Amino acid sequence: MRGRFTRVREKMLQQPAFHPRQFPGVVPHSRRMIWYTDEIAHWLPGISANSARQDGTGLFSLIVKLHGIVSMTNFLTLWLLAAGWSAPFEIQVVDDVTRRGVPLVELETTAGVVYVTDSAGIVAFDEPGLMDTEVWFSVKSHGYAYRPDGFGFRGAKLKTTPGERAELEITRLNIAERVCRLSGSDIYRDSVLTGHLPPEEGLLLRAKITGYDSVQAAVYRNEIYWFWGDTNRISYPLGHFHMTGATTPLPNRQNSDPFALPLQKESTFTRYGLDYDYLTDEDGFARGVCQMIGQGPTWIDGVSVVKDGQRDSLMLAAYAKIRPPLEIYRRGICVWNGAKGSFEHATTIPLTSPAFPYGHAQRLTLNGGEEFIVFGDPFPNLRVKATLKDFLDLKEYEAFTPLKPGTTLKDHQLERDAVGTIVYDWKRNTPALNGVEEAEWIKEGHLPVESARWHLKAASNGKTVVAHRGTVRWNPYRDRWVLIATEVGGTSMLGEVWYTEAKDFTGPFGPAVKIITHDKYSFYNPRHHYEFDVDRGRVIYIEGTYTHTFSGNDHRTPRYDYNQMLYRLELSDERLAPAHVD
Repeated sequence: MRGRFTRVREKMLQQPAFHPRQFPGVVPHSRRMIWYTDEIAHWLPGISANSARQDGTGLFSLIVKLHGIVSMTNFLTLWLLAAGWSAPFEIQVVDDVTRRGVPLVELETTAGVVYVTDSAGIVAFDEPGLMDTEVWFSVKSHGYAYRPDGFGFRGAKLKTTPGERAELEITRLNIAERVCRLSGSDIYRDSVLTGHLPPEEGLLLRAKITGYDSVQAAVYRNEIYWFWGDTNRISYPLGHFHMTGATTPLPNRQNSDPFALPLQKESTFTRYGLDYDYLTDEDGFARGVCQMIGQGPTWIDGVSVVKDGQRDSLMLAAYAKIRPPLEIYRRGICVWNGAKGSFEHATTIPLTSPAFPYGHAQRLTLNGGEEFIVFGDPFPNLRVKATLKDFLDLKEYEAFTPLKPGTTLKDHQLERDAVGTIVYDWKRNTPALNGVEEAEWIKEGHLPVESARWHLKAASNGKTVVAHRGTVRWNPYRDRWVLIATEVGGTSMLGEVWYTEAKDFTGPFGPAVKIITHDKYSFYNPRHHYEFDVDRGRVIYIEGTYTHTFSGNDHRTPRYDYNQMLYRLELSDERLAPAHVD
């Protein structure tokens, strides 16, 4: 039916305009309105075009009959169009290679007014003083570039005729392609305003959320369970700080790539993104699903699914209680209560514990057949057997580390074999080194760079890339472990994302290639959503938090800031070849 509405709208725009204010108190019987009632009547059963055209009562009857068959908002939108209401001027920015709409493109007029494309790459331009005239729009976007003119200006002059559209092609510099915004309000706002989507399918405001922080996810009981941190609400500056939860069905593998189709004016809209089923309170706002004792926010990570003997699987996570200025004052392990739809405390983690669940978890079969939960953020350097008993017993955790067993990071004591070689191995009661800590040890002379396992270098120039957060996943297409990680202290503080590979998940990793960049903006805590891998991992999807926080940028991108963005990476792209490990 949406395709039919699009055709109706396009036909109506070809009819002469009628302005009802010219005939106050009179039901409009313009050529366009008469055509419209005829058009609607002949494809909706039980409605007579003649009765609808006879008088105002007939037209009202038509509206009443339509109610319940189609969205009243959609009907009124088409009715207003027929009555002469000015439609917006549509601008769509598309990737010049894939032809898909590009989200998060800023169009700026010479008056300094900025419009940002929605997740389909669309801006609905409707400025009363700037319609039906030539307007200059500068065009810019993180990781994309618009062609310059003779003076070096990157933009275009467009005639802003109501109801018409223009298409701008932009060149992607990123290797990864920006797909859509996953969270917040008005994800497809401009697509709704230009008639591509009815409001109820435009993902305009779900669970009254305007943004949240950093994703965790796990496949549990044939669904994907999603969890995010501190969550903004639409009705007040303070939201909630005890984790937001949602579920989605597992992907339909009959659809090889559900996010790959472009939005085109002539076609039925193909929605990108995920329609989460949020866990909400009585007011409809997302409720906290990990409310633990103590003041301040609750954060979780290391979400895992383990077996409890012969019973069904259980979902667990580590939690931390936070107080200003981001100090962790309590840790614990929590277990999911499906009946209540929330996590409950299971056991306390001493703050002095050298090992506990963290980062992103995955289940791996190791040691000739034993199943382990392996944790990493990004580097997989902690494991525990995938049973409830072992998960709750911190003495059973093993860190992949060069430290002497039983020592701490402050001791700076490395284990060496008989010939002096540093021994990286799985060790109990001993902490692991993450990428940032390893870089500090190298800089301070505690660890030789040639012995490091997480030391990354850029394939292009050999510079050191310090990995902050991310994931490592097995990729059948590459037959390698692939790492996706944000860099700390790159060309933007936490806005650069890199790709590299290894033959073993414990490294060492090969040369790194940058796949995503941001101009003075953060894109932190990325997660490779292996659940959506296409063609054995030839195409992968990456979610991260887009925010001005930590970037030094005071400008917050409207609607997009502090929200989750989805990127698409084709591992067949030849620009990734320098990262391949033979």
